[in-house]
Amino acid sequence: MLSLFKLVTLLALTTPSFAGSSCIAFDASMNLLLFNGNQGKDYNAGTSDTWASGTAKDITTTGRPPFNGSNVKCYLAQFFNAIYVLGADTANANDIYIYDAGASSWSQQHITAPSGFDPTNFQAILDHDTNVIYGLSGGETFSLDMGELKAAQSSSIAWLDQGVANITTTNYNPVMAIAQNHIFFYGVPNIPAGSLNIFVIHFAFWQPDAQPFTGSAQFPDSHGQATSFFLDSAVQENIAFIPDDGSQTFISNVQTNTTSTMPGPTIVDASATYFASEKELVQLASSGAVSWIPFNPSDTSANSGAKWSTVQSLASVAPPSGGSSSGSSAGSSASASGNSVKGGATGSATKAAGGSSTPSGSATGSAPSSSGSSTASREVVWGSGLALSLAGVALSLL
Repeated sequence: MLSLFKLVTLLALTTPSFAGSSCIAFDASMNLLLFNGNQGKDYNAGTSDTWASGTAKDITTTGRPPFNGSNVKCYLAQFFNAIYVLGADTANANDIYIYDAGASSWSQQHITAPSGFDPTNFQAILDHDTNVIYGLSGGETFSLDMGELKAAQSSSIAWLDQGVANITTTNYNPVMAIAQNHIFFYGVPNIPAGSLNIFVIHFAFWQPDAQPFTGSAQFPDSHGQATSFFLDSAVQENIAFIPDDGSQTFISNVQTNTTSTMPGPTIVDASATYFASEKELVQLASSGAVSWIPFNPSDTSANSGAKWSTVQSLASVAPPSGGSSSGSSAGSSASASGNSVKGGATGSATKAAGGSSTPSGSATGSAPSSSGSSTASREVVWGSGLALSLAGVALSLL
């Protein structure tokens, strides 16, 4: 008879331990960094011209966080060549670890927060020019001034409560992006597809009406992931939005308020995270697989024909779970609205011929359309076929 302990252990083995506990980022020289890869190490993969072969450099060193959180976030402070890592230490949930990319060293910055801020349940962006982190947690907005830090200081820094968000946050799992010192919110309830709520950072001002975007495509009113493309030194102008169904990658230019498209990621994974450099968009899947697609800020035709590829130099040292880029995910991730959004894409969800996504498991509720408003709940629960199958086998042995 299979003991309950063995059953739990068997199910645990189907869940990648790194899901949500790893992150990717670029440094100021646009070298791709992977923190807490599948071998529990950190790597520098260099620039994109080296990704097709070779091996990434192991940069694991002392002072790094334990990476035991389930919602790790990484941000590049471009002016200071520093990476700010949030949510990577459950014993010190508010603290931020700073990776000085120039010195290849870590330090731990003590952070305090008011009672309304939940360090395990928030979304945030880092403003390019002010180096202030803006977060949304429990319907409240917060700010954290990182100054010019590339290493921790002796005194603590405090999150400041900036008041109630001027958007609907009930049943909203925030999707935020930064561009032109504005914060853009995707998938806000009651906002039509193709439009975004905006917070103007320098004036601490909520734009009263959602900003419509025109162009050759319209991003859906749905949950997804968003990240901004860096420029050489100026503020970001282009945002990539990848809906959870992975149907397409929507590129919105905030200078012209237009949207175009690129192919959706090969690995369809609602729990994947993304980071962009100046000319590359990178996906970190829940399996640990790292993929990328080239981006040309001045050629939408080239972007529409671009293709996703594996970052082979990382795959050679930190292979994805199961030895393949399966796009699996498991467990649950917390939303910043106080609601739990469970799971992610199933173990073998891939892009089918013709561009549609075909997860191998079933989903509770319908996936949002990539071409219009979503009538499905934003809290879609995805099944995990492998875990359920193993559970059935285990129970049959009891």
